Formats: sequence, structure tokens, C-alpha cells
Amino acid sequence: MSRPELRISAPLLRRNLAAVRERIAPSTLMLVVKDDAYGHGLPWVVETADAAGVEWFGSYDVRSALDVRRVAGGVARVFAWATSTDAEIDDALVQSIDLGVGTAEYLRRIIARAAALGVVARVHLKIDTGLHRNGVLREDWDGVVADARAAERAGLLELVGVWSHIAEASDAEDDEAQAAFLDAVRVVGESGPIPAVQHLTASAASWWRPELRGTLSRIGAFCYGVRSADGPELDGIRPIAALVASVSAVSEGDAVIGIGSFDGLPSTIAGAPVGTPEGARELRRIDHTTSVVQGWPGMAIGDEVHLFGAGDHGEVSATTLAERIDTVGEEILTRLSVRVRRVVVD
Repeated sequence: MSRPELRISAPLLRRNLAAVRERIAPSTLMLVVKDDAYGHGLPWVVETADAAGVEWFGSYDVRSALDVRRVAGGVARVFAWATSTDAEIDDALVQSIDLGVGTAEYLRRIIARAAALGVVARVHLKIDTGLHRNGVLREDWDGVVADARAAERAGLLELVGVWSHIAEASDAEDDEAQAAFLDAVRVVGESGPIPAVQHLTASAASWWRPELRGTLSRIGAFCYGVRSADGPELDGIRPIAALVASVSAVSEGDAVIGIGSFDGLPSTIAGAPVGTPEGARELRRIDHTTSVVQGWPGMAIGDEVHLFGAGDHGEVSATTLAERIDTVGEEILTRLSVRVRRVVVD
């Protein structure tokens, strides 16, 4: 192995998806695939999940949504919630991408582009429930809903969903967010049919707060086996990816491995345990292109070291590494460079 590898298990992804879907039922899973499926590779993740029966994908931006559409085909529902340019709106409308809308201005632009193209836009209106992450304020909600309904009557728009983000800061604050969300749904219901799609929760709240779930739950990290920072382990969920590098030299009783900070390995995680053929050893130092690992009996060039993974060789998870430097497991995965080869194991 001349280059470090991120080894990704398709069977583990399938098992995680099944476990998540069972946990959140009857809410439907929206698998979030932003940031190249959290560094795991969007095309194979979408292909695997689509074959496993996942019907909804959350892409964040339109560009990624189009990638999902190319892989999954026309039946899958794809949701993009980043405010987009007019050209991106056009692409999304032509490819039947559902759009998350958090401002009156963005809604107006979508309606205008739908009229110009002669298509119907599928829209999910977002209410600000207190996180203040791109959502319509309560005092503006009635007017935005009225505009959406007018466009619906004109045949330019289908109001298919109501959604929001919550802070997941405390149970009390999340309860307040749910109350604001349900009030927004009530207002929509007074103007016409209540949309069948309602989604408020992401990974953590979907997992632990069933009473907050809507008909749809947006879950990304947990499906890949990445638990929340400072959060408990997840029953039935395992990390699907392991970062592996081989020993390139033996120096003063320690092993030199072929991965370093230039590959996206944070130098500040030095001191963490990693997995070797003889179990856990200390990651002593991280240099630009190599790292030094505490040696073990019988070590040899070509031996494999697991920097993070499911723990089968004494290594810890990406989230456990992230907690050492006060960040989240997703960052450890998404910062890996293209020199780290992605290898899918089935």
C-alpha cells in the first residue's frame, strides 16, 4: 500500500441505514450526503443507499443534488436547502429537485424561474424556530405562506413541505422550537392542505427525541457511524470507514507511517491511540508527510496502522479523535486530502 487509504465498508453502511430506519420509524429517513457524503464519496453512498431502499437524499446545495440525481435517477427525492443562484434554481427545477426556502426573496426568485421555464417548483418553506439559520421569521411567515399559496394556485409551485433546524442545545429549547414549528404548520394548514412532508430534526434529535420527529428525519453523520462529539455511543451503529497507513520505516524502535498533516491528519491529535497488529499504540508525532507511532514487537515495513475506525485493531473512532481537539468527527473525515485513496470494501 503506497498511499494511505480510507477503507469504507458497504455492508456496514447498509446495516447502519437499516438500524437508523428502524429507530426513527414511522418517520422516513432523509440521508444527508453533504460534503461528498461526509468524505466517504457521494456516488457510491447514493448508489448503495438507493439500492437499500432509501427514498430521500439531502444534499445541502444544488450542485450536489444534481450529482445525487445522476446516480439515483428520477424516482429518488432530492432536497437542497442552500439559497442558490438563478442558474442553480433553473438546474434544480429541470431536474425536479426539492428546494428548501428560508427567505421571501428566495421564494420570489424560485417562482419567477418556474414561470420562465414553464415548470412547477417543489418547495419546502422553512420557519425560523430560534436557531436563526436562514429561516422565515414568525412575523413574516403569514405573508410568505400567502405568496407560496398564490403561486400554487397559478400552477407554478407545489408546497410540499415545512421544515426547520433546531439548536439541539437543551431539551427545553428544543421543545420551544417544536412549538414554534407546529404553530407554523398550523398557519400553513389554515391557508390550504397541510404538506405531507414535515421535518425538524437532524441526527441527534431524530435519534433521542422521538417526540420531535416529523414525517421526515434528516440524518447524515449517524448513518456513517459518526456519533456526536461528547455524545454516547449509538446502539447498532458502527463507523463505516477506517483510515489506514502502512509502515514505511522503522526508526529508533518506533514505526514511521506514510501519512501526515499534508494528508489532512491534524497534527494536534498526536498522543492519541492508534491500532497496530499488536493492538493500541501511541501516535507519537505527526509531521508533514509522515507520522511516528510507538513501536511493537516484530513490527516490519508494510505493517498496517489504523488511525481511526471501528476499534477492531485498538484504534478509536474519528469522533474520539475529534474530541481531543474540540471539534466533530465529520471534520476529521472531510479534511482528508485526495492523496488518501478511498477504497470501498463489499
